Amino acid sequence: MNKTMYTGAEILLKSLLKEGVEEVFGYPGGVVLPLYDALYMQNDIKHYLVRHEQAAVHAAEGYARVSGKPGVAIVTSGPGACNTITGLANAYYDGTPLVLITGQVNSKLIGGDAFQEADVVGITRSCCKYNYLVKDVKDLARIIKEAFYIATTGKKGPIVVDIPVDIFNAKYTFNYPKNIELPGYNPTYKGHPLQINRALETIYESKRPVIISGGGVVGANASKELTEFAKKLQIPVVHTLMGTGTYPDNLENSLGMMGMHGNYCANLAISNADVIFAVGTRFSDRITGCLKKFARDAQVIHIDIDPCSISKNVKASIPIVGDIKNVLNAMLSEVNKSRYKVDTELREKWYKDINEWKKKVAIPVKASEKLSALTVLNTIYNYTKKDEPVVSTEVGQHQMWTAQNFKFNAPRKLITSGGLGTMGFGFPAAMGASVANKNEYILNIAGDGSIQMNIQELMTCVDYKFHVINCVINNGYLGMVRQWQEKIYNKHYSQTKISSPDFVKLAESYGALGIRVEKEEDIIPALKKAIEYKGPSIIDFVCENFEMVYPWVLAGEPIDKVLLSRKDS
Repeated sequence: MNKTMYTGAEILLKSLLKEGVEEVFGYPGGVVLPLYDALYMQNDIKHYLVRHEQAAVHAAEGYARVSGKPGVAIVTSGPGACNTITGLANAYYDGTPLVLITGQVNSKLIGGDAFQEADVVGITRSCCKYNYLVKDVKDLARIIKEAFYIATTGKKGPIVVDIPVDIFNAKYTFNYPKNIELPGYNPTYKGHPLQINRALETIYESKRPVIISGGGVVGANASKELTEFAKKLQIPVVHTLMGTGTYPDNLENSLGMMGMHGNYCANLAISNADVIFAVGTRFSDRITGCLKKFARDAQVIHIDIDPCSISKNVKASIPIVGDIKNVLNAMLSEVNKSRYKVDTELREKWYKDINEWKKKVAIPVKASEKLSALTVLNTIYNYTKKDEPVVSTEVGQHQMWTAQNFKFNAPRKLITSGGLGTMGFGFPAAMGASVANKNEYILNIAGDGSIQMNIQELMTCVDYKFHVINCVINNGYLGMVRQWQEKIYNKHYSQTKISSPDFVKLAESYGALGIRVEKEEDIIPALKKAIEYKGPSIIDFVCENFEMVYPWVLAGEPIDKVLLSRKDS
């Protein structure tokens, strides 16, 4: 048995190496200094110093979303840990695997209102998958093993490990466990065979089937299986925002995104389906609209590894709990036995209706001589699509325009905040994506409001030469909120007109590239310059103030009540 003694900080780093961790994001403080001293003494793990703790978690999210590996963030106690809450909640809702290491005051001082003390376990309980307070250095290696296991199994999510400073300094031997036994935590990976057969029979007997592909397909790395299944059974596919890229947008039976700002044909297909095959989706309000009127005539087959997500919002006729990849492979195995046969005549009738709905699209209206955001984004997409870059977004109008107009033919290419809708997510997430996608540029599509939420991370990008191109849709408003005020609140634009700095001077003050674009003919030269720059940049696109996102289903309305322009009532 190895008798060499290591500090808790050293044990933590050795544990991270055992989990294959090569990069971490963080911000130091008093109680984590022993850990940062241990980081200083090694060369195996690269640490990226952010400028705000929230950004550390978002960067870890971006890294995880692109690489498929769990992200890691390190922060200090008290305010440092508290600043991570938004990132944790964002990762929790979107099922992103990450491990957050928080420092804590000395064990003997916990509960005594010590300097920079916070009840991290209590504060984070509702916004992470699980959390730990390490009370003995002997337990540290086991806890880290458990943390990574829980983060990456079942429905993936964030884990918090709170470590008091005395645990970092305490010494013990390093013995990393080979196996994990967690009574009560046993995710189901294989779908029930009877349920799988019931589901297949129902799909083959259906006249108007539709697949909904959600973010769970990304987490399960099941895009290939989903695509094969949809092709073989000739089923149209819609996707949620988080399911973008799980089914290639360039395939004929892809109907695109559904929901509040989804395609007209996608929403109408769901509303008229007789069978909905839901794969890895929570059925959030943003895709269902009015629950009482959602797909009233459809039987719902629902696959999810999280049993709590099934029938939570939409009642499942045939629930299948299991790993999506495993379940789809089991279904494909049955399909390949030629036991079932598709009624091509019924499918042709169904696609005839769908093709009619495809003809109804949003009608953009240009209200001034300023640049149209849609023109900007379509030009960005068409110019960069050959490179297939990872695209991150902030939250707002620009997010929906990107999801609607960019075509993604693979998963892990669109990095965006779904469940929590976090302004300020996109920029630091793009940094994490840049670490995961070494030597490739990342596009961050932002609004002039959201980019200012974590603008300080421009210095991080300069320090590490991250090739992040921030495309700011600068319309002078908190666009999505203003859009609701125009339609629902009689144009009472209360506190949505927002002032912004000179983004060009701001970028230059950080040592980054800044470009302002006000004319359509300058869009491509600006993109070309930013791509060739090989470092961080901001392109300030000065756009029309009152452009609207359509299609649009108003909150609480059924998703087949789609507004396509300002003229719609």
